[in-house]
Amino acid sequence: MDTPTPAQPLPLADPTAMGLIGLAVGCAALLPIALGLTLTPEALKTAAVFCLLFGGGCQLFAGLGGFVNRNLFGATLFTAFAFNWGVNAWMLWSVAGGTLPDPTVLLAVDLCFLLIFLVMTWGFGYFSGLLFAFLADIDLMYVLKIIAGLTGTHALALPIAGCTLALALLALWIAFALLINPVVGRRVFPFPGPLFKAGPRS
Repeated sequence: MDTPTPAQPLPLADPTAMGLIGLAVGCAALLPIALGLTLTPEALKTAAVFCLLFGGGCQLFAGLGGFVNRNLFGATLFTAFAFNWGVNAWMLWSVAGGTLPDPTVLLAVDLCFLLIFLVMTWGFGYFSGLLFAFLADIDLMYVLKIIAGLTGTHALALPIAGCTLALALLALWIAFALLINPVVGRRVFPFPGPLFKAGPRS
């Protein structure tokens, strides 16, 4: 009888929680602007720095760490999202300087991102219902952004801000579940299992 081969430890600790905390901080920096509480150049530049360092930096590190750990699904999402946060930072800085990004290009990219996130949402449903909800919130945000871009309406600013807040809270909940639950030995932060069941591999 063959002797079981012990599981090899991951080269890095799971960087997912750090990526999620960075995402939450980036969302927090955007909320005052999304809610219209402050729109000064100083506020835009301040938010840009947080978006670049936390939204972009933490998620880029999480994505690259995921590739090292052979977590293709999470690594792909985090890395792509990291560069998107870099673009967010550039747009905030540009608007603070009086330059508006081209809306047609932004709309085209938002449509591409929506397609990507819809497929990723389905995939994450095979990991956890909470991850599915996390991606579904991103999907809804992009749908609202696309509608606003097509119609030119500002009426969706508050719902988009609500999606941003929900995204930050979901990111923190998942991060805390990954960080705290193993430490205390029980599910202080519940983390539901898969929403979908994978079929047999061919």
